[in-house]
Formats: sequence, C-alpha cells, structure tokens
Amino acid sequence: MARIAIIGDGPGGLSAALFLAKNGHEALVYGDDKSAVRFAQLHNYLGLPDTAGPDFIAIARAHTRSHGAHFLDERARDVVPSPTGFSVISDSDGTEDVDYVVLDEGKNPVIAGALGLEVDDSGAVSVDSEQRTGFPRVYAVGRMTRPKRSQVVISAGAGAVAALDILATEAGEDLQDWDTPPKD
Repeated sequence: MARIAIIGDGPGGLSAALFLAKNGHEALVYGDDKSAVRFAQLHNYLGLPDTAGPDFIAIARAHTRSHGAHFLDERARDVVPSPTGFSVISDSDGTEDVDYVVLDEGKNPVIAGALGLEVDDSGAVSVDSEQRTGFPRVYAVGRMTRPKRSQVVISAGAGAVAALDILATEAGEDLQDWDTPPKD
C-alpha cells in the first residue's frame, strides 16, 4: 500500500484521493476547504443537475471520505524529497512521509515552485498525458495545469488520470478502475 499526499482539496485532488483510497492506498488530503469551486455554479458537469459549487465540494468530500481518504484539514506548506519519497510539512508543523505527491494548488502553486517544477508562459505547471510533472512521483492536476482553461469536470478527470497512473505503477501493470453493479 502506497501513501499519497494530495495537496489541495479541489476537484482534481478529491478525485485523485477517491480513486486511490477506494483501491486500498492511503490518501492524505491537505486542504482548508477553500477551493475556488466554492465560488462557482456548475451547469456543465456531466451527470449532475445545476449545482452550487459549495454543494458539489461537500458531496465530493463526503464521497471521498466514505472510501477511506484521510482529511488533514490544514494546508501543506512544504514538500521535502527524501531518499524513499517525500516528507510533507503542514502549517501546524506536522510531518507525514509519503511515496507520491499529487498537487492541486490552484492558480498559486507555491509547492510546485519550491520543487522547481517547469512552468510555461501561461503560468501552467507542465505535465505529461498522465499528469506527471518532471519531478519523479509528483503529479499536478486542476487549475495549476490549465490556469486559463480550467473547468471542474476537467480537473476531476485529471485527478482520476493521476490516480490511475499511481495505481498502475504500484500494481506493475496497466489497470482500470471498473466497478460492476451489485447482483440482485
């Protein structure tokens, strides 16, 4: 079982935490429940009726928590690489050692800057098709990768992509997160 720090509790971070936790990994979510989605009205999230951003986040947090994600309800202020992974230091000076980091820092990616991640001319953190940054075992999702074209549904999808890559890496093979309906 891997330990993954999800830094940021927006749609991308919560989606990554959901996929990781429901597949038996330890997902530690750092955030203060102040995602920009709290100021949104969602008219275009496939499968949801018109939904207020705060309602969406409340539902997403509860769903993620129900599958075993751990919410630390504070911000991470630093990520320090170590020989075996990373140490995440929170605002309260707590430290957690983790194997992977998923960043969902929004439009002000402080930790991404401290790690020296590549940023393009638009201010976007550079990632590949699996949301991997140039720093091994560090992923970036959400608005920080698409600052001028962010959407909640795209951010959630990016979190799922990052989580699936971590799951496949841990399994040593490609895999899908596919659930079947219960049998009657």
